[in-house]
Amino acid sequence: MQDYGMLSALATECGFTHSAPLEISTLEFLQDVRDMCAADKCNRFDKSWACPPACGTLDEMRERVKDFNSGILVQTVGDVEDSYDWEGIQDAAKRQGKSFSRMWDKLEDGGASVFAMGTGGCTKCEACSYPDAPCRFPDRMAASMEACGLYVSKVCTDNNLAYNYGPEKIAFTACFLLK
Repeated sequence: MQDYGMLSALATECGFTHSAPLEISTLEFLQDVRDMCAADKCNRFDKSWACPPACGTLDEMRERVKDFNSGILVQTVGDVEDSYDWEGIQDAAKRQGKSFSRMWDKLEDGGASVFAMGTGGCTKCEACSYPDAPCRFPDRMAASMEACGLYVSKVCTDNNLAYNYGPEKIAFTACFLLK
């Protein structure tokens, strides 16, 4: 098991607002979440290697995580004037993405084996090569927690991390599984 104190300090150093230990046994890969992806409200379903169906089946996700023994949830919480404050939402999303990349680099540089699940769709490439060519960066492609079938608010609740910080806040959550 990884030292959570060191992981928490690393998360803070990388720019995250909050973090919490992630108990792997709390991860439930749910068809209901995948059905929300299939509704295609984000316009990425079946258009990216990091989104369903290309990111793998729920059974493949369950198989992939079984060898990991610890994890950390990480969040960026930002201030917004209201739910229509696109600039505030985008600012927090960009900070989350930068912190996520920094932490992933530092974990791998430290020798950890990492399975990263991000926030939203993969944005590594300006245009995804799916389905015409293989992923350009398969080792750095991160499907979102939702694309993997996880109900993020439940994962947070099950691991003692707040999910909703009030009406003038936006929270972006991701996780790293480690072995």
